[in-house]
Amino acid sequence: MSNSSNKAVVPEAKSALDKFKFEVANEIGVPLKEGYNGDLTSKQNGSVGGYMVKKMIEAQERQMSGQ
Repeated sequence: MSNSSNKAVVPEAKSALDKFKFEVANEIGVPLKEGYNGDLTSKQNGSVGGYMVKKMIEAQERQMSGQ
């Protein structure tokens, strides 16, 4: 059970975001796994979140520009 207080604004997107998180972690070489990841450093966890945001912004910019 997670102690996270983060709540998805769109709960229906939770599984897609989780999948995206694991794809990004794999892409940047962070050994993220299902369940407990307390063995990862703050830097590793932050890099996953930061890269997710970067990719989401890029996708939105492409959509807004009509590409």
